[in-house]
Amino acid sequence: MNPAEVVLPLVIRHEAAAAAIADYVRTHPDGTPFHLPAWLNGVAKGTGQRAHWIVAERSGRIVGILPLTAVNSILFGKALVSSGFAVGGGALADDEAVIDALVQAGWALAEKLGCPYLELRGGPLPEGEGWIHKLESYAGFVRPIEADDEAQLKAISRKQRAEVRKALDTGMTVAAGRGPEDRRAHYAVYAESVRNLGTPVFPRTLFAAMLDTFGEDADILTVRHEGRPVASVLSLYHNGTVMPYWGGGTFEARGLRANELMYFALMRHARERGCTSFDFGRSKPGTGAFSYKKNWGFEPRPLGYAVRTADGVAPREVNPLNPRYQAKIRMWRKLPLWLANRLGPPIARGLG
Repeated sequence: MNPAEVVLPLVIRHEAAAAAIADYVRTHPDGTPFHLPAWLNGVAKGTGQRAHWIVAERSGRIVGILPLTAVNSILFGKALVSSGFAVGGGALADDEAVIDALVQAGWALAEKLGCPYLELRGGPLPEGEGWIHKLESYAGFVRPIEADDEAQLKAISRKQRAEVRKALDTGMTVAAGRGPEDRRAHYAVYAESVRNLGTPVFPRTLFAAMLDTFGEDADILTVRHEGRPVASVLSLYHNGTVMPYWGGGTFEARGLRANELMYFALMRHARERGCTSFDFGRSKPGTGAFSYKKNWGFEPRPLGYAVRTADGVAPREVNPLNPRYQAKIRMWRKLPLWLANRLGPPIARGLG
């Protein structure tokens, strides 16, 4: 065998220097914010759910990682997720052999931790006994950011473009930042938005932790009407891509077209930061969010997830579209906002 063809043995570790992991993720073409230590550390700090790292090395050099969050929920039990509270994750590696080793180590860790459920949100999907692929549950939406505002408007469908133009003429103001007032405005708007959707709000500490761990690679953009915040989004920036991750609007935002202004302003803001693509996140086919993103000129692409459960254990089901949750969602929408904000975080920190 030619010496150049010799494959050095792998070493699997369950810890490594955060800086080395971050460097590996940022230089890997498939790396995402959800593979970074900043994400797992932010989740751990903000929700109390523990972070775990599986790292593959050859000759002391990282050749693959599997970031994992051990989620413990009083309602849904225990699960090991890559990555927790994220829309992406999964194994990130140099080659298929490394991926296989990481996935096997991930299942072994799940068994060690007493987690009967392992979910990989993205990355190469493992084959073999026990693995189930979920290929149609979600779609992602990514497209380039255009060179200027007028080109960006032309990339939007005609009907949606008219809505954006109206939003631009309303006199609402837009500001981006990371300070205390930005954080207060975002949480107030986001909490009302998810209450209106019938879902519990995440802990305030989660958003604060993400802003702190990501530093300049995360910020908040808020739209105000007559001084009141009506739409706000917390976004992540990674390798030239902006991802609006936690965003929403108040009840009056729809009539004001505040969300239209928010996303268009974020495209402009990201362009000024040097970003070249916009990741609109994931949505379920058949939902209003799915159609909304298509109207902005984004084409859906299926997102592949893989799950494995212990023998005799049913898959973890936290999908809000599940019919058995509809009565609870209707009830949640009727809660006073102060009560929803008090009851929501203890539930939401276990959703993962």
